[in-house]
Amino acid sequence: MGRQVTDEFSLAEFELAVQMRKRIMGLVKPKVVPLTERGKPEPGRDCNQLRAALEDADAAERRQAVRAIAQCPDAARALVSRLKREQDTATLEVILTTLVRLNDPLAASGLVDCLRSEDASLRNEVIETFRQMGDEATPVLRSLLADPDPDIRIFAVNILDSARHAEVESWLVDVIQRDTHVNVCATAVDLLCEVGTEAANDPLARLKARFPSEPYIQFAADLALKRIREV
Repeated sequence: MGRQVTDEFSLAEFELAVQMRKRIMGLVKPKVVPLTERGKPEPGRDCNQLRAALEDADAAERRQAVRAIAQCPDAARALVSRLKREQDTATLEVILTTLVRLNDPLAASGLVDCLRSEDASLRNEVIETFRQMGDEATPVLRSLLADPDPDIRIFAVNILDSARHAEVESWLVDVIQRDTHVNVCATAVDLLCEVGTEAANDPLARLKARFPSEPYIQFAADLALKRIREV
């Protein structure tokens, strides 16, 4: 996935290329559903009954169960399992916002499998969910930057686009120094254009030397270096 860049780029073309890469990979940002209050346990319905209700044929019943099951100890596992099979858009959004509120490592780990889905819409929703999650998702995101699949590594960099974690720059520098895939490095440089400091100068210069025949890398790295100097 992703394209090799062979043409010369103007600044306007660079900005357009960044957006187009995200669109090509199914990374168009979906509408964010506002977080609602955590569901309360329903009188007379225990966790086993709520898990069963997640499989109800009625989408409204499933949504009610999603909101209520947040109080159960295995809520994340049950919700991620349902997420992979849910076809109703409204229910899907409730599942994702509930996983954000849970914000636990199991929820984050379960969402990783959905990033590997062929369904671009589901990937979009999961990427947006990761962007809303807190520190519990950090170890998972860090591991995704070393995933064997370059597309997953690109997704991880794009999640960092909004995360603005304190270590984002150091993670991106690590990517451009060790990753062998040109499109992963290009995506990281795109973000370094926004968050890079002087600490990225030498790694960016080495990246240019590593990909001397890639015009996009050359242009993007030069732009990042220029913006760092201007800060």
